[in-house]
Amino acid sequence: MQNEQLNHLRHSTAHLLAAAILQMYPDTKLTIGPAIEDGFYYDFDFKDPISENDFPKIEGKMRDIVKQWKNFEKIDSDEKDALQRVGDNEYKKELIEEIAKKGEPITFYKSGEFIDLCRGGHVEAPSKDLKFFKLLSVAGAYWRGSEKNKMLTRIYGTAFTTKEELDEYVIKMQEAKKRDHRRLGKELDLFVFSELIGKGLPLFTPKGTILRDKLNEYSQGLRAKIGFQRVTVPHIAKIETYKTSGHFDKFPEKFMVTSQETEDLFMMKPMNCPHHQQIYAGRPHSYRELPIKYMETTMIYRDEKDGELLGLSRVRAATQDDSHIFCTPDQIKDIYRDLIQIVQEFYKRIGMTLRARLSYRDPNNASGYLGEDSLWELAQKILLEAAQEAKLDYFEAPGEAAFYGPKIDFMATDAIGREWQLATPQLDFVQPKRFGLVYTDSEGKEQTPVMIHFALMGSIERFLSVYIEHTMGNFPVWLAPVQVMISKKILSELKENGIRAELDDRAETMQSKVRSATLQKVPYMVIIGDKEVSRDDFVVTVRTREGKDEGLQTVSDFVKTVKRSIET
Repeated sequence: MQNEQLNHLRHSTAHLLAAAILQMYPDTKLTIGPAIEDGFYYDFDFKDPISENDFPKIEGKMRDIVKQWKNFEKIDSDEKDALQRVGDNEYKKELIEEIAKKGEPITFYKSGEFIDLCRGGHVEAPSKDLKFFKLLSVAGAYWRGSEKNKMLTRIYGTAFTTKEELDEYVIKMQEAKKRDHRRLGKELDLFVFSELIGKGLPLFTPKGTILRDKLNEYSQGLRAKIGFQRVTVPHIAKIETYKTSGHFDKFPEKFMVTSQETEDLFMMKPMNCPHHQQIYAGRPHSYRELPIKYMETTMIYRDEKDGELLGLSRVRAATQDDSHIFCTPDQIKDIYRDLIQIVQEFYKRIGMTLRARLSYRDPNNASGYLGEDSLWELAQKILLEAAQEAKLDYFEAPGEAAFYGPKIDFMATDAIGREWQLATPQLDFVQPKRFGLVYTDSEGKEQTPVMIHFALMGSIERFLSVYIEHTMGNFPVWLAPVQVMISKKILSELKENGIRAELDDRAETMQSKVRSATLQKVPYMVIIGDKEVSRDDFVVTVRTREGKDEGLQTVSDFVKTVKRSIET
């Protein structure tokens, strides 16, 4: 089924949900109900709260109603008529007034006795097509996404064309629930959130920090191998920086601070690019020096909407393993070859398969992008050739480029088949010119360098939300915050060999200690009996988190086993 058809199916089901809610809860006010990536939602202003326990009866009412729905009838309206139709519903009134102000057509759609303000996009025969749907969850959502507005009740659902597709999706969602990184993060003691600190500001525990550090060490090591050098920049900059880059208008002024000394306006950085560009601009450059490659792992800050914050997936303080390359146009292809190689190496090691989205500008809206047409065409050609030469599993996506350049978005597939956009090498023709960056070419003339933005993980927080769910917390030995749980004496020897080990000397039974370590997903458990022999012959019993008994091993042999697991 085409995406457009599936969107129509799901949007139609959102209408059906709204119709059922109005019949069951007549005092409810309707707002909006769009199709989204995996289904649909509808936001309601209820007088009395509802819960997921109410879903079976709501779904039953939906099935009764849809039997009478033969089609979706379009009703054209003017502003006066439309406002009369929605009565005292202030949400619909606000939408109607906005549509009228823009001079756009105002339309309603009717099925059976239900009428809703809508631009269209429905199935042709709802009584036949709307059969396989399910309500999934309830959440709070501010009207228009603003904390200044009333909190509404959002009901999420999904719909498919066949029962098999719906059943498969429901099973996947049940599996996803078991893997929820928010629950696992708490159980494994990786991170916490504090209302006192603020929403969207995760606090990482010692174990969570080990996980972050090890991933970052690996990321930086791969980039260092191909010539990246570490730099360090502040967390604020004058707002003129972001006005020059073109980003100032895209981010709210809530992150601005004023200097008491000079009254200069500063802004907490929403990205690192301008800072790195000013390091480049700090001295003259010749073409012989290029490419110049900077890398830094550092936080950025964005005032994400309260209703969109979700665990580590969407936060207000995000850490990027960020990189910027300054190069000549004829170096782009070789650089992309190297970047593709380390992306493949990184994701192979962490056990995720990749495909590549070649994100181009929309050919029907070239004016919406900055930069010369010839540069865009050249860049898109280079990205395509790089993907083909690397034999990537790729697809082309017009309209997905950033406003300043095309990119390769690497899409990683997790253990239950969900796809996530993670690593991204992004071409940029715009910012170097805006900041007046130059290098001297072989003829002594000044040229503007091409800039490539690159991150292996992107936001480490978002990456961890994906990776925790992908592994279900069963991290490979090299990443596991605790690699070995022991019950007596060999702690110091393991630590001397660089192995992260913990001693469990609680007054608990051995069975309880093994269960505790298993729940914490510790790769190895070492059990030592009371009877000890000389160090050379000292043996331990080894178990894995999967419950496998590895039998008796000498301490030295066990150390070799763990170190081999870490290395491979």
